[in-house]
Amino acid sequence: MTVYDSNSRDDTFRIGRELGEKAIPGEVFALYGDLGVGKTVLTKGLAAGLGIAEPVNSPTFTILQIYEDGRLPLYHFDVYRIEEPDEMEEVGFDDYVYGDGVCMIEWPERIEEILPQKTRKITITKDLAKGLDYRRITIED
Repeated sequence: MTVYDSNSRDDTFRIGRELGEKAIPGEVFALYGDLGVGKTVLTKGLAAGLGIAEPVNSPTFTILQIYEDGRLPLYHFDVYRIEEPDEMEEVGFDDYVYGDGVCMIEWPERIEEILPQKTRKITITKDLAKGLDYRRITIED
């Protein structure tokens, strides 16, 4: 387990970029954290680390955004609106999580039973005692 202290959006972006620079084909990240904690900022950093230049946005209404202009494709899922894990079949979930790209899955607790065993868990939490911008980012291998 690796723990990072982030004191700004820039720190969170940098941590994501480092993850992207080290990412390997087939890697799956499950990104846990409350609304507004910085999940999309971390994902933007990961995309930058993969060499993706296009703007990255949370795919809240589309479930999946695909970015293919980096050294590896990024499949960015936001499953907040998913009611049942079976709904993921409609977007070809298995093709992506067992493919050669990198998957980032926001709100994974809604589909935990279908996540690959090799999924890396990332949790972002706030600690207001350390400041409004402070985030603790924990990555479990």
